[in-house]
This record gives sequence, C-alpha cells and structure tokens, in this order.
Amino acid sequence: MRIVIAEDLALLREGLIRILQANGFEVVEAVDNGAALIRSLMTHRPDVAIVDVRLPPTFTDEGLRSAIEARRQIPGLPIMVLSQYVEQIYARELMSDRAGAVGYLLKDRVTDVDQFVASVRQVAAGSTVMDPDVVSALLTRRSADPKLLGLSPREHEVLALMAQGRSNAAIAARMFVTEKTVSKHSNSIFAKLGLKPSEDDNRRILAVLAYLQG
Repeated sequence: MRIVIAEDLALLREGLIRILQANGFEVVEAVDNGAALIRSLMTHRPDVAIVDVRLPPTFTDEGLRSAIEARRQIPGLPIMVLSQYVEQIYARELMSDRAGAVGYLLKDRVTDVDQFVASVRQVAAGSTVMDPDVVSALLTRRSADPKLLGLSPREHEVLALMAQGRSNAAIAARMFVTEKTVSKHSNSIFAKLGLKPSEDDNRRILAVLAYLQG
C-alpha cells in the first residue's frame, strides 16, 4: 500500500515513516508543505494521503486545503488528516465534498500504533474514521437536540461508536453484545433521528456524521 505523508515537524514525519514502513506500507514521499503535497499526490497517486492539517506557509488549514484540492483532480483519493486539536470545522470541511474515504485523528492517536495502522488501512479501503474526541465534541454541540435526547443510554453508546467509523461487528465486540443486538439499536437510532436505514456500514457512518454536523 503506497502512502504520501505531509507533516512539517521533522521528528513526527520521521516517526510516521518508521511506523508505516514497519507495518508493511510503502511511503513513496514525505513532504513538509502544502504546495509540495499537491505535487506529490499528483505525481504518485497513492493509496492514501496522511496529512497534517496545519502546514506552511499559512499554518492554518493549508494541509487540509491542499489535500482537498488534490482530490478534485484525483477523484476518490483517500485522505487521513492529523490534527493537534479538536476542530469541528475541519471534520466538516473534510467530509463536505463526499468525494472519497476520509479519516480525522488527533496526533496523540499515533502513539497507539496498532489502532493508528488499523485506521489507515480502514481509510485506504474506502471507509470513514473519526477521532472519538471529535465525535464527543459533535455530540456535545447537539446535546439539546430533541431527537438525540430521545435516545436511550445504550443507543447513545452505539451512536458514538458508529460515528467513529466502527462497523456493526466492531461495535458488537466493543460492547460485548451480538451483531443482531447492535443492528437492532442501529435501526432504532435511525428511526428516531429520521434517517434512511442502510445495510452498508460506511453509508450508516456517513449518515450519522452528516446529522451530527447539522
């Protein structure tokens, strides 16, 4: 699996390279600014791009903007964004074009190597991954929503795990219940939120995230 990395901090950039290479990924290039990122993505057309949100020269959202711009020219390019802080607007921007698989993780998650690698593979395979802290912030922002208030505590737990990008099987394993039980909770959640049900895990995830982002 071929990867392009964009990270301006040399120490973290080298750390990412070592982690990914040790887990069987091919890092075809690692760059440190937005312009170089676009050039690299257009040249290598990797299986997934791992991008720091804030890159030179602006150190605002240069990385995110550059990745989205590249995806306009490479439809479906999977993008994994890394951020130092929870920024809900970045999650919304990342998902707004609906043009390919996305992931949004806080940089702290990289230290959990197994989970980080699994998240990269999940995004490369076309799925969605959202950091638990980002999901928590989205749920807090919508905490007064009457439809969310109508969910049971168990349904809230399933909703949060679903929004993180977990499949029914993964949610079942996390909650120590059967997939049938998770499916029952999922159907109830979608009915209460007024969402169209789907048998496809990623479609459910995207529907839930779209609802939470309002």
